Amino acid sequence: MKMKMFQILNGLKSDKKGATAIEYGLIAALVAVVIIAGITLMGDSIGNTFNNVANNLNN
Repeated sequence: MKMKMFQILNGLKSDKKGATAIEYGLIAALVAVVIIAGITLMGDSIGNTFNNVANNLNN
């Protein structure tokens, strides 16, 4: 019984899939934060550019 438990714990210790999934999740969250920050910072200037284009097309 003790040997079987030891084998199971050793198997869990060497399994890296969970750690890799967490790392990919953290990278995806960081990319999302950077994209949101960029859109927020550039939002007004992009909106002004589209408004200028629309106004020039209407004239």
